[in-house]
Formats: sequence, structure tokens, C-alpha cells
Amino acid sequence: MAIGLPQRVSVSTNRNGDSERTVGRHFQSVIVMLMVSAILFGAIGTRLTQLQLINGARNRQRAETNRIRLVPKRPARGALLDRNGEVLAGSRLSHSISIWPIALPRSEWPIVIQRLAQILDVPPDRIRQRLEQAGYESIESITIARGISPVQATAIAEFSSELPGVRLEAEAVRNYPNGDLAAHVLGYTGEITDEELDSPTYEGYRLGDVIGQMGAEAAFESLLRGQWGGQQVEVDSAGRVISVLGDKPAISGSDVQLTIDLELQKLAETALGNRKGAIVAMDPRTGEILAMVSRPTFDPNIFTTKITDAKWEQLQGADYPFLNRALQGFAPASTFKIVTTTAGIESGKFSPEAVLPTFPFISIGGIQFWDWNNAGFGPLNFRGAMAMSSDTFFYQVGRRIGGETLIQWTRRYGFGSKTGIEIAAEESPGLVPDDAWKQENIGYGWFVGDTINMSIGQGFLQTSPLQVAVMFAVPANGGYKVTPHLLKDGTAENWREPIGMQPSTVKVLQDGLRQ
Repeated sequence: MAIGLPQRVSVSTNRNGDSERTVGRHFQSVIVMLMVSAILFGAIGTRLTQLQLINGARNRQRAETNRIRLVPKRPARGALLDRNGEVLAGSRLSHSISIWPIALPRSEWPIVIQRLAQILDVPPDRIRQRLEQAGYESIESITIARGISPVQATAIAEFSSELPGVRLEAEAVRNYPNGDLAAHVLGYTGEITDEELDSPTYEGYRLGDVIGQMGAEAAFESLLRGQWGGQQVEVDSAGRVISVLGDKPAISGSDVQLTIDLELQKLAETALGNRKGAIVAMDPRTGEILAMVSRPTFDPNIFTTKITDAKWEQLQGADYPFLNRALQGFAPASTFKIVTTTAGIESGKFSPEAVLPTFPFISIGGIQFWDWNNAGFGPLNFRGAMAMSSDTFFYQVGRRIGGETLIQWTRRYGFGSKTGIEIAAEESPGLVPDDAWKQENIGYGWFVGDTINMSIGQGFLQTSPLQVAVMFAVPANGGYKVTPHLLKDGTAENWREPIGMQPSTVKVLQDGLRQ
């Protein structure tokens, strides 16, 4: 038998004076209130269960990251030293600005970004893009500006209450104490680009890292870089550090000693002056680069601060100051007669003491190939021909041995290939033309005239000043081709190999160059 709740009980007074009472309306209201309360408490309990049991770990982490901050500590970059320990590239103290994305809700960042952009004199979008790239929930600091001025640093400090989540930090920035001296050897540093971050080459790097962008700075990046450290700190709601919870010291990068001689570099730069060109000084025994100059040049210190659009346009001008002309291809001209002499004697078609007549010009295929003095020098041997730089002498040598033999020895000297120097990214291999190259690029094959031109370093032949230095090293060191290098390691055996010529040929070359 089901028992239901009473729907209505009433009590009231009748004509006889009896009372009649109504019961039930208020009891029903209580029941409704109890049911509503049960639903509300059930919803709250469900939400608490979700927060504590299901999302508990995530919410605890968010609570921790709202007061626990990871402050990365950038490692000091290693110095670049000359062969005697003189500093060519070091560091100086400067200030940078970083932001901590998770310090503020996303809705509050626009006001801070606007104020920060005014102080730094940069477009707000630039800061916003960096913030969005890292993510508003990121717990790692993002560097926004480096090398800021003292005025900007003071403003950041004064208006810190208006800049929550913004941090003024002291850091070491690259410094080149000799200005533009050896700029093409040293290179420069700059902030890693988005494209570089996506490259496997830079795996493990982070947004805002500074890397070598050219020269030795780029070539020895792995040695110079060091390893990041960091601090785990507790902060208050304004981002101020309350206590340090943990510390991992940064590991400084290694100093790298180069083969460059600072004093010799200064002399070479003075000798070249403002003329467009290049100078290479190399130890012929080991391949150590003692000096390397290229003009025009640039001051790598400009990359430690913000570069104006006008300055960047100037650097990209017609003179191409970033181009290292010591590594670019040019016609070697008469310096190439070392190769022609070698090929002539080693071919067996000329003895080391062979004598040839010289002329004002020689005619081949109806074309006159003139000597440089338009007169000739009379009978000459190889030594005399090198000393006088007689063109018609070497025309005859090249014609008799043929283009194939001359090309073979040209490549044996290292022409047509990169030299192996560590800054190979900026190096041209040059060009050693042959029949196949001419067919593909010119539309017809190799002629005797091509051999004639090549025998005195003209025609399509292209060699860099560094390759020419390697060529001169062969007779100077007794017949070894060296690998030019910038890293000072104290060994010679690893950097040289015999070129395969007879001692008598080496002697002729040495005598001819001395004359």
C-alpha cells in the first residue's frame, strides 16, 4: 500500500463554533527547497570532484607556476683570441629586457606591451608577436630587447610598477675591441631567426638565443656557445623574487684561439687601406692563416644593438661589405704560371733546364696572343720566364702539353674546390673550366686558345686569393698542399699532403720565385 504525502489538510471555524484547520502548503515548500539544495550541492560536489580528482594535477601545476618561476641564466660566450692570446672578440656588460608570459592574464598584456613599446621605441606588434610565438602560458622568460640604452634602462626601472611581468636584466653582449679589424674572419653574432630555430642544425636552441652568424663566430659556434643554467625562484603577484628555490649554474663557452696574428693583421689592413680587394698571409708550412683582410668591411659591434633601417641599407649597398673577397673567385693572372711551370716539367715534355725563345706575340688560329711587353724577352728557361713573367714562353708550354694536362695539375693544386678552411660557408670553390663545362655553359667545346689563355691565368679560370696562397705554399714548403685553417692547434701533419711533384720541379719553382 503506497502512502502519499497529504495534499491538503485544512482547519476552519463552522457555524457551531468548531475549528477547521488547513495543513500541507508550508510543508510542500520545505520539500521543494530541500530538493533544490540537494541539486545545488550535488553540482558543487561534482565540480569539486572534477577539480580535485580529475584536474587536480593540472590545477596544482598552474598554481605552482603562478608563484614559481624558471629564470634561465645565459652562459657567457667564449672569447676569440689571436695566436698570442690577445682578445679579438670578448664580452661587455649591457642590459636586456625580457617578459614572463604567464605572469599576467592575456587580457592584461596589451596595456603593458603598449607602455613597453613606448620606452623601447619599437612597434608594439613586434613585442606581441614574440609573446604569441612563445605562448601566453609559457613559464620561460622571453628576451625582447638587448643592448638597451642607459636612458631606457632607467625608464624601465622607474616605471616597473606599470610593467608587471617585465624584467630588466644585466647580461654580457659581444664586443669587438678592435672595431672592424679582421671583421670577415671573426664574423658577428645575432639573435637566432625563426628559420634557424626550425633547422636541425640548431636543435636545442631557444627563442632569443644569440648565435654566430658569420666567420669564426659561426664556424666555432658549438665551442663558443656554452650551456644554459637557471634558477627556480618563488615570486609574488607582481613578479618580484621572494626566494631562490634551486640554482643550476650556467657553463661558459670555451675560448677559441685562432691562428691570426693581431699585429700582422693590423699591418695587412694598413697596407690595403681603403682599396677594394683582399690580402691573405699564411704560414706555408702549416696552413695557419696569419692575416686575412677584405675591403670594404664593416664593424661587427653594430650587431650588438638595434640597427636602424638606414644603417642596414648602407650595409647592403653596392660595395657588399659583408662579402669576404679573400674567399671569392677572380682571374689569377700571372700568379698561375706556377701551375703551368709544374705541369710543363712534370709532363715530361720539358726538362727543368729547357730554354724557349720568346716573341712579341704568337699566332694560333689566326689570333695573335701578345706578350705583356709587346716585345718578348729573347731565350728564357723556366726560372727566367717566371722572373720576367713572359707570356709567350708559357703560351708555348701550355700549347705543347695540352689543356687536359694543364687542367689536371690545376685541380691537383686545389683549384676548383673549397680549400677546407673552417669558414667554408662563405667560400667560393672558384672555377676550373674544361670541355664539358664549356659545352654546357658556352655552347661549344675546348679550343687551343682556351689552353693558351689558361696558361697565364686568364680566360674562364677563377681562383680565390686564399687558393692562390695555397698554391704559393707548395713550392715554399717543398711540395705539399696545405689546408688553410683558423683554429690554432699546434700540429702541421693534419693539415698538409704531398702534391706529387719531383724535387727538381720544386727547385725550379723556388729559384724562379726568388729571382
